[in-house]
Parts: sequence; structure tokens; C-alpha cells
Amino acid sequence: MGENLADGRLRYDGGQVARLTLAAPERRNAISRAMWAALPPLCAAIAADDAVRVVVLQAEGEVFSAGADIGEFAEVYATPEATAAYNALVRAGQAALAALPRPVIAQVAGACVGGGCGLALSCDLIFAAPGARFGITPARLGLAYSWEDTAALVARVGPGRARDMLFSGRLLPAIEALAVGLIDRVEEDVAGAVAAYAADLAALSATSIRTAKQVINALVTPGQPGEAAARAVITAAFAGADFAEGKRAFQEKRKPRF
Repeated sequence: MGENLADGRLRYDGGQVARLTLAAPERRNAISRAMWAALPPLCAAIAADDAVRVVVLQAEGEVFSAGADIGEFAEVYATPEATAAYNALVRAGQAALAALPRPVIAQVAGACVGGGCGLALSCDLIFAAPGARFGITPARLGLAYSWEDTAALVARVGPGRARDMLFSGRLLPAIEALAVGLIDRVEEDVAGAVAAYAADLAALSATSIRTAKQVINALVTPGQPGEAAARAVITAAFAGADFAEGKRAFQEKRKPRF
């Protein structure tokens, strides 16, 4: 029996190939503040469990994740302080998954948008069903994609493709996402492909895989000149008029007027 977290919206099943499941299909697996908060302690527990060799991130229902939970917008973005605290919570959740000393595979079917795409990009590998779609949509909300998330995206697809995705906010079909390097495989039977691949990894040297992950993560860690200024611009965007209008429009289910 799995462990239910974040008011039942996350489920963790341990074992050699452990499963972390977004379990709120009735809410299109929107990611709540409680879900982000649950990730660091859960990842710490997984890291301490020698029985776990691989982690699979998956979702119930037809949508991987529609992104942030719109029902929390009024609260989490109420003030600059609340916004900063929420953004730090998201970053901590993603960082915990990215730093987990186990290979983490995202198994994606359906739409994978916004915070859901950020969560998938925190994984080491992304396997997708043919009908999966991927999008990062700050331009539709008037907000700014974080430094860490932008760095992860650029590391995946390069600056040109990152510009296209962030400027347009369009959804990429799985085959295009594969072609540009955003994801790693497209599989007709994505669940079967992930299970087989995870079983293969579980049979290999945990030390070798853990070391490779640590080295690769170190190589792509942000630290370039100008980071502080870029972070300040990102923070300012959350207090700007565009995000205020984008948030209202999203809640009112209308097109924003920027």
C-alpha cells in the first residue's frame, strides 16, 4: 500500500523501482503548495532507503499535470513576501528531485504544462506517450520563469529553442519535444518502456549511476556572471502589472489583456 501525501494528491510506493504518483486526476494533477512542500522530505527519505534503485514520476488520469493549482493563486501571490515564499517552495521541491541520488524517470502521458513541465524537467529522463504535449507558459500569465527553471530548459534544448518555448508559450507535441531534446523517448507503450528501462538500471551499479548524476548536475549548475541581476528581474515580474492581469484572466478563464 502506498503512502499518501499532500492531502492525498501525491502517492509514494517504495521498492527497488519506486513510484511517485501525481494522484489528483479530477484536478488535472495541478500541483498544490502542499505537493511542493512534500517533495524535499520525501526525497530525503528516499535517499536514505538503500532498497530504492530507481524512481519513476508518473500521474493518474489523462493529464500529467496542468501546472500550478489555480485555486491557490489568490493566496500564494497575495503579497511580494507570499510570492517569494511560494517560489522558494517550488524551487526547493524541484531541487530535491533533481538532486536525489537515484535516477529519476518522468513517465508522461497527456498535457505536461507549466509547473508540471518544470517538475518533469527536474527528472533525469523523460519518456512520453505519443499524445503527450509539453509547454511552459509564463508569457500567458505575465510572470517570469525562474532562473533555475530557465537554466534547466536551456541545458535541455539550447537557447534558441528555449526562446521559442518561453516567448510563445505554445505546446509542443511529443514528436517535436523529442526532436529538440526536451524529452528523451517517445514510446507507444510508455509505461512498459519505463518499467523495462527502470529494471535495467536497477540491475546496474548504483555507485556508477549516482556518481554520473552528481557530476552531470555539477556541470550544468547555474553560476554565470549576471545571475544576481537576472534573479532580481525575475522577482520583479511577480509584482508587475502583467502578472496581475494574467492571474486575473487565468482565474476568470478569459484571454489576458496585456
